[in-house]
Amino acid sequence: MRVPSLILAAAGAALIAPAALPAPATAVPPRERPAARGEGGVTAADLLARTGTCTELSRGRYRTDADSPATVPVCGTSDAVFWTADLDVDCDGRPTTHCNSSTDPVFAPTTAFQQSDGLHLNAETLPYIVVPAPSSRWDYREHGVRGGSVAAVVHGDRVQYAVVGDTGPSDLIGEASYATAQGLGIDPDPLTGGAPSDVTYIVFRNSRITPIEDHEAAVATGERLARQFATTD
Repeated sequence: MRVPSLILAAAGAALIAPAALPAPATAVPPRERPAARGEGGVTAADLLARTGTCTELSRGRYRTDADSPATVPVCGTSDAVFWTADLDVDCDGRPTTHCNSSTDPVFAPTTAFQQSDGLHLNAETLPYIVVPAPSSRWDYREHGVRGGSVAAVVHGDRVQYAVVGDTGPSDLIGEASYATAQGLGIDPDPLTGGAPSDVTYIVFRNSRITPIEDHEAAVATGERLARQFATTD
């Protein structure tokens, strides 16, 4: 056992030591840092203040779930497109411990966009969002959005930077990867997790991270573009 061993060792040391050494000073534990509420200096409030007014870009609105009414428009400014919806957890991409066909009955091992090495994205580790597939309602490609575009996702007082990594049904909106949900403090379980409302997705036009899996680059670029977005009239 650990305690008796330490006692015996201490006793042996006392027998052979010429004199007892003074006890070392007790280290003062470091102060706990407050939990992070985002990945940069731009706050959720800063971003939400700019999304309070919606200039609709979509020709019609989206459902958040197959059985819900179509109430969500895609809005836009000169530098971004945005919408506020729910967050369904997307586990699609490479199978991992928490994202696979056993944990998610609608799991797909592919994503619309791939890594620089040709592999599909890892939803468990890479924060990404899902945009609706192009349709007559709205075509993301016509608004400076593509795979790898940088997004700021806001929920409560948290901001999570991500990339556009997958596409979903052409009539549904409000989905992001396991890692995105986790970063926002949302339960990331693909079956029981997600958020029912109040998640804002802001995608910065004509931005792109290469390689798409470089999350540090997404954070650095996202922070810069978010600051510009938040301070533009």
